[in-house]
Amino acid sequence: MTAITDTEIRLRGIEALISALGEVQAERFISLILREPFDYTQWQSKLWDDMDIETLSRHAMQYRKAR
Repeated sequence: MTAITDTEIRLRGIEALISALGEVQAERFISLILREPFDYTQWQSKLWDDMDIETLSRHAMQYRKAR
């Protein structure tokens, strides 16, 4: 993978948000993130605390199959 600039990362991120959420909800998401302190790494590490690895894997496989 080739390194990309910070500007390109921002652009792709905004495009991904708009694609996933639509323009209004993407703007709302950005507003929510900016409004409150948010540590993505900490959030991600606790995201699946209530799910065992087999269940998580099953959900991931179902999601991938549906896409």
